[in-house]
Amino acid sequence: MFTPVRNTFRFILLLLAAVSIHSHAETGVTNNSITVGQSAALTGPAQQLGIGMRDGAQAYFDFVNAQGGVNGRQIKLISLDDGYDPDKATANTKQLIDKENVFSLFGYVGTATSNAALPLVNRASIPFFAPLTGAQSLREPFNRNIFTIRASYFEETEKIIQHSTTLAINRVAVFYQNDAYGKAGLEGVTRALKQRQIEVLAVATVERNSTDVAKAVSEIRKSNPQAVVMVSAYKSCAAFIREMKKYNDVNPIFWNISFVGTQALSSELGNEGRGVMISQVVPAPWDDVTEVVKEYKKLYLTKPDRQVDYNSLEGFIAAKVFVEGLKRAGNNLTRDGFIRALEGISKYNVGGFEVKFSPTNHNGSHLVDLTVIGKDGKLMH
Repeated sequence: MFTPVRNTFRFILLLLAAVSIHSHAETGVTNNSITVGQSAALTGPAQQLGIGMRDGAQAYFDFVNAQGGVNGRQIKLISLDDGYDPDKATANTKQLIDKENVFSLFGYVGTATSNAALPLVNRASIPFFAPLTGAQSLREPFNRNIFTIRASYFEETEKIIQHSTTLAINRVAVFYQNDAYGKAGLEGVTRALKQRQIEVLAVATVERNSTDVAKAVSEIRKSNPQAVVMVSAYKSCAAFIREMKKYNDVNPIFWNISFVGTQALSSELGNEGRGVMISQVVPAPWDDVTEVVKEYKKLYLTKPDRQVDYNSLEGFIAAKVFVEGLKRAGNNLTRDGFIRALEGISKYNVGGFEVKFSPTNHNGSHLVDLTVIGKDGKLMH
């Protein structure tokens, strides 16, 4: 006589179990949202890098959200300011993972700040997507959680040295930031020169978030270099170039790698910027031929007081690839499924910028271009 009751009770338990299974969602994912976290310099001497990366990405996320999101989910980007300080980046990462419960980390700015986040990234097995750094520490050893969309610093410095030595420039000094970023760039220059049986002529450093370059200028001047490769952010590089130009005994070519912040460096230098060289890892943001640049300008310039620049374009491209991964991951979104979806992007043309990943290679692009600041601060290829 109790069989119907037992059957009813069993049915209710099965129903509750089924509801529990289907209602379970990945961290940071709901039926109508995907929460993404970023730690970047939004204040301080490197703020233009972080602001550009954030605003460029947000421009594309806003566009996607206006179209209904990805599989009906709106993308929410939480950006925290670390002032280009590794300790703050660590604290921000902990907050994003443990309190904000983000699905993925995105668009961190800097080598030391990204490196500081990695132990937490590995502990949480959370995707770490498109950091604005070319350091090998984000590429080797292979880490399944990390995806980059920019060329490495080794690739940038190789291109710089290749170009320089072709012009018979072999007396090369290095001015670098005294941290993991600067040392990564120094290693890249050293490797590229050694391949050509050339030694680095001289080295000098500047501390992160500092413009105290007097000692560095003194050291570099003594070596009388033909070229100085600079591996720092725009404030310190601009200070170094201005100080070096005060002296007539040396007249080197100044080379910067992409992380410097091209437009910010040009603005800092003003008329003294003419002739300064910079390697780039995304297309020129003023190019009206490349499809992704046209799309970026259309969406990014909808807000007043904005000007196109390399950093915001990089953020825009990163967001576009990120969204492509979300789309390919499907409606049942998980971190593991997202990673596998990205690994399936064997060739993705982002409107003239090609990205490709695989299960054993998460370095999406190897594009390096060379530019020079011309008259009135305009960049030329």
